[in-house]
Amino acid sequence: MPIVAQSTETTDWVSRYADEVIEESERRAPGKPVVVASGLSPSGPIHLGNLREVMTPHLVADEIRRRGHVVRHLISWDDYDRYRKVPAGVPGIDDSWAEHIGKPLTSVPAPAGSSYPNWAEHFKAAMTKSLAELGVEYDGISQTEQYTSGVYRDQVLFAMRHRGDIDAILEQYRTKKSPAKKQGQKPLDEAELEAAEGSGAAAEDDGSSDAGYFPYKPYCGSCEKDLTTVTAYDDETTELTYTCSACGFSETVRLNEFNRGKLVWKVDWPMRWAYEGVVFEPSGVDHSSPGSSFQVGGQIVGIFGGKQPIGPMYAFVGISGMAKMSSSKGGVPTPADALQIMEPQLLRWLYARRRPNQSFKIAFDQEIQRLYDEWDKLEGKVTDGSVLPADAAAYTRAVGTAAGELPRTPRPMAYRTLASVADITAGAEDQTLRILSELDPDNPLGSLDEVRPRLDKAETWINTQVPAEERTVVRDEPDTELLKSLDDQGRESLRLLLDGLDANWSLDGLTHLVYGVPKVQAGFPADATAKELPAEIKVAQRTFFALLYHLLVGRDTGPRLPTLLLAVGQDRVRKLLGA
Repeated sequence: MPIVAQSTETTDWVSRYADEVIEESERRAPGKPVVVASGLSPSGPIHLGNLREVMTPHLVADEIRRRGHVVRHLISWDDYDRYRKVPAGVPGIDDSWAEHIGKPLTSVPAPAGSSYPNWAEHFKAAMTKSLAELGVEYDGISQTEQYTSGVYRDQVLFAMRHRGDIDAILEQYRTKKSPAKKQGQKPLDEAELEAAEGSGAAAEDDGSSDAGYFPYKPYCGSCEKDLTTVTAYDDETTELTYTCSACGFSETVRLNEFNRGKLVWKVDWPMRWAYEGVVFEPSGVDHSSPGSSFQVGGQIVGIFGGKQPIGPMYAFVGISGMAKMSSSKGGVPTPADALQIMEPQLLRWLYARRRPNQSFKIAFDQEIQRLYDEWDKLEGKVTDGSVLPADAAAYTRAVGTAAGELPRTPRPMAYRTLASVADITAGAEDQTLRILSELDPDNPLGSLDEVRPRLDKAETWINTQVPAEERTVVRDEPDTELLKSLDDQGRESLRLLLDGLDANWSLDGLTHLVYGVPKVQAGFPADATAKELPAEIKVAQRTFFALLYHLLVGRDTGPRLPTLLLAVGQDRVRKLLGA
C-alpha cells in the first residue's frame, strides 16, 4: 500500500469540501467508505468541460484519502443513455448514423475504423487513458451492465410501484415557468442546457403519457429504440405493455424479468444516489431552474430512502479563442488533446486552483506559454518558501495524489523556450540538444530525456496549434538590401551586438546583451534598470528588436531573441547580420 501523503492545510476550496463531506458521510453512514460520484455520457468526444465533472470530486476524494479515510470515487458511464443525435465533425461517421438515434449508446456502431465494439466504448477509451495519465483513481460503473444484468431490478419495480408519488413531485414543476433572466444574462444555448443537466439529456421526457405516468422506458424489442410508450402496467404481476412509435412493434413483458430498458433520467439519477449512498457529487450550472434534474432529484431521492448529495454547482470551462464546448459537436478539445500539449500537472492545476463555480479557460494558443510561466514561477515560490498557503495547496494537488507524485520532467526548462527551439529546429534532435545545452553553459544538458516530456508537449503544440504563417523560418541568406539601407545608428547597434556574442553566448548573457545595446547607444550602462532610463529607451529597444527579427527571420516578431540567436548559432548569426 502506498504511504498516505500528508493532507494540505484547510486553506482552499478542496479542503473545505473535504471537511463537509467527511462530516456528512459520518452522519449518513458511520464507519463506511466515503462515496463521491461523477457521471459521464460517452455520446461523443468527452471534452474538457466534462472533465470538471470528474476533477471536482477527484480532488475532494484525494484530500480525504490524504487524511487516511477510505473513499470511493464512482464514475458512472452513462452508456445506456439514448443516442440523441449525430455529432458534427467526428471522423468515421456520416449521416447514416442518424438511423441509430434512440438506441442505447452501446448498441450504436463505433465510427468507421475504430477498434472498439460500439459507440460508447470508442469514446470512453480516450477518456479512460487521460484519467490514468492525470492520476485519477476511480471505480467505473457501466450503466448498460447495471441495467441489462438486472442489478437495478428492485429499484425499477420500486419506482413503478411508487410512480404516483414520483409523478406528484414532477407535477409541481411541469407548469412552472423558468425564473426571469437577470438583466444582461445571455440565454443558454442547447449545449449549455445539456451540460447543465449532468449526464442525462435535459430534453428527455419524464415518463408522462396519455396512458398515465410511468418512470420506466423500454428499448424496443424490434428496432432497439426508446421511442416507446408504456400503455399498461400491473403492479401485482409486473406485466408491462408498450408500443413503439418508430416501427409499430408492441409487446407485453414481465418487468420482474425484463432488462431491456431504464428509468427516465430524472428518476434514474436520484435512484443511483440512494443505491450507491453518494455523499458528494457536483452538478452543472442550470440547477436553479424549476424542474432541473438536480432540484427534482433532491425530492425524488427520498422516495428511494436516500438523501441528495452535497456538492457545488460548477461553471463552464472554455478554450482560449474558441466558443463554449459541447460534447455533441465534433472538434471540441478533449483531455487527450490537452495532454498532447501540456503536462498532467499543469492541467490538474488549472482545475485545482479555481473554485468550481469559477469559470476558466484552457489555452491552446499562445496563452499556454504564459500559463507555463506562471506555473514555473509558482514552483519557484514553493521551493523558496514564499508561496501563499492557498497557492501551495493547489500546487500540491497538481503535482500528485495521495498515492504519490505524478511522473515529471526532470529538468523543466521554460515552455516558451522549448517551443521556440522546436519551432526553429523543426524537431531535429541533434540541433535541439546543441541549442538547449548552450542555454546554460555551466550546466549543459546531457540528454533530451532530461527535458521530456515537456519538450515533446511543446513540440506538439508548435506542430499542431501554431498556424504555418506564424512558424519561424530562418533566412538562408542575408537581407543585403536592408543591410545597405541602415543608417549609422543601425549599423552601430549590429556591431555592438556582434562584438558581444562570444562573451555572452548563453541565455542569460544574450538577454543582457540584446536589451543592453540600445542602452549603451544612448549613453547609459548596459545594466541600467528601467527606473534609471527615459521612456525613449523602450522605443529604441523595440526598434532594435524589429531590425534583428527582419534580418534573421524576415518578420517584425518571432521567438524571444536570446533563444532565437542561440538556435541560429553564432556563425549563421554573424552571416545574416552582415559581419
